[in-house]
Amino acid sequence: MVAVTLEGLKDKEGFKKAGVTLPAFDVAKVQEYSKDNPVWIHAGPGNIFRGFVASLQQTLLNEGLQQSGIQTVSFHGADLIDKIYKPHDSLTMEVTLLPDKSVELKVIGSVVAGYEVSGKRPDDCKTIREMFCKKSLQLFSYTITEKGYALKGIDGNYLPIVEEDFVNGPAKCQHAMSITAALLWERYQNGAYPIAVVSMDNCSHNGDKVKDAVLTIAKVWQEKGFVNKGFIDYLTDSSKVSFPWTMIDKITPRPDPEIVALLKDRGIIDMDPIKTERGTFIAPFVNAEKPQYLIVEDAFPNGRPPLEKAGVLFTDKQGVDLCERMKVTTCLNPLHTALAVYGCVLGYERISAEMDDADLVKLIKTLGYDEGLKVVDDPKILSPKAFLDEVINERLPNKCLPDSPQRIATDTSQKVPVRFGETLKNYAKKGLDTGKLVALPLAIAGWVRYLLAIDDNGKEFELSDDPLIPELKKILLGIRFGDPSSVGDKLKPLLSNASIFGVDLYSIGLGSKIEAMVAKMIQGPGAVRKTLQMYLK
Repeated sequence: MVAVTLEGLKDKEGFKKAGVTLPAFDVAKVQEYSKDNPVWIHAGPGNIFRGFVASLQQTLLNEGLQQSGIQTVSFHGADLIDKIYKPHDSLTMEVTLLPDKSVELKVIGSVVAGYEVSGKRPDDCKTIREMFCKKSLQLFSYTITEKGYALKGIDGNYLPIVEEDFVNGPAKCQHAMSITAALLWERYQNGAYPIAVVSMDNCSHNGDKVKDAVLTIAKVWQEKGFVNKGFIDYLTDSSKVSFPWTMIDKITPRPDPEIVALLKDRGIIDMDPIKTERGTFIAPFVNAEKPQYLIVEDAFPNGRPPLEKAGVLFTDKQGVDLCERMKVTTCLNPLHTALAVYGCVLGYERISAEMDDADLVKLIKTLGYDEGLKVVDDPKILSPKAFLDEVINERLPNKCLPDSPQRIATDTSQKVPVRFGETLKNYAKKGLDTGKLVALPLAIAGWVRYLLAIDDNGKEFELSDDPLIPELKKILLGIRFGDPSSVGDKLKPLLSNASIFGVDLYSIGLGSKIEAMVAKMIQGPGAVRKTLQMYLK
């Protein structure tokens, strides 16, 4: 039996028999060194960080190209820190799932420690603020999902938590962007050293989202006398604080019970997943696919780790923009969202299983090849056609990848403006007729049908988490399964909402088409399947 702990790593022979690759550096030594010499702090200690971002720094540590690891922080809750990080000394078991159903196992030891910084743990907050004052710190990055950057709700008003942060100032704040502003204020007051603030989340122009949010908060604080104008100047000087754009891509689904069993069979103990207070599943291991991409704008005023030697592609802002648009608006994310909502309605529990469904494969091929590639701009760094081929032929069908429609359907309302709206905007820019689109309006209609929380057999199911579910349910009130006429004009407040779709769908000739699709999908059992076949024939 072997344990993924600092003590457990001493049993090198045991890990070798289990087929596990160990860090090629002294993990304890790196953890100790990193406390006083922080280079990288990362917010969002979840799967994409542990299964991708942290492994990049591990590669550099293995090759002697770095001495310091990554500190990680959580903005909301300490479940992951207390129940996963601490019992395993911040080590993670990385499980790479290969299409031939074999796996690669590796212990990630590049993460130094985890901290909770929402204010509930003063000691953690103090430690991170002190680290932010260190000249050695080069970057502060995030994987906190799209909603972590939003200061306002769907009604256009500031969220209550943000209003509180405006009043309380940097000494006592809770929102992720307010905490970021407060940490940068600490750095400004203690040397005003340069730093890069790097979002690695899947949202368009992610660097600008962070910058806009942080500046909004800082300017309110200036008005209230919490900070001075010099701080605003610091934030807006790209030679001091940069906000690079990035594009990240790697599928890291929730922990798979089959992997738990596999690890136990290999003699690796204490790998059982737990359910957090927020309802998510976490484990001491991360199971993920092998393909991974990280494209980063090379704007680091205080230097950076040589991540290009770990496979990261560095380019300029335009290069990132084109790669991000290619992936998020055409070659992966729209396909994922379409499969997610239809998968839930059609009773699937694995994305890979949906790739055996001829109707769904036709839907995403039409969405990607016929409608998406038509308006995507080639970033040159990556080929859109080759990327899409890999997604459809290798990544999505990977049966070893336990990704579920239910997971991908989480927060769909936050994703559709980019995943569908940007393609619609591109059609308008290029003078193409959006009225001829079929798969894209089907994807939107599928989401609306999903929101009714009734599957294609007429049985109720549970919707995945989404901050707009209460408002969306109110809009759909009165639309009844088995009664197509109940759709009426009830969808107009939703389909005309440009803040949700990026455009008013009626203004581009799709609103009525989507209404008709939804009406057909609620005719009765099997109507969703029949509607897909009718439109895609």
